[in-house]
Amino acid sequence: MGHIRVTGLDFTPVDTVDCHHNYAEKETHGGAVVWVTRKGAIRARQGDRGVIPGSMGDDTYIVSGRGCAESYCSASHGAGRLMSRTRAKQEITPEQLTELMEGRTWQAHQAAKLTDEAPGAYRSIAAVMEAQRDLVAIDHRLTAILNYKGC
Repeated sequence: MGHIRVTGLDFTPVDTVDCHHNYAEKETHGGAVVWVTRKGAIRARQGDRGVIPGSMGDDTYIVSGRGCAESYCSASHGAGRLMSRTRAKQEITPEQLTELMEGRTWQAHQAAKLTDEAPGAYRSIAAVMEAQRDLVAIDHRLTAILNYKGC
């Protein structure tokens, strides 16, 4: 890991996490060679590092896999949607999104374009993490203070 310059700030990373989701890989489970497709999931073998994000207004977790054989050594990739994009656009107003994002830096001037990504359109990341505590150990909880979504 070398020196990095981002938005005018210089820093040297002390850690990185390389974590993929939405892929297929040939693995051995229960003595059989199988193809495991992880759609919305990450590999969570014992010690595998992972990133599990919440919504644009919620926390993100850095985790280590526990190697749970019953889940094919997998864990959830993130909070997951409660609403489709269409439903969120119909039910969540730009004003509600602005309220949900209070205290964070984000593209408030584009709220009308971002309602489909509103925190209310996603599950609670805390509940998701609680439901998979047998799959991953939480190493760090990152609190969202800035969010940028491409529009």
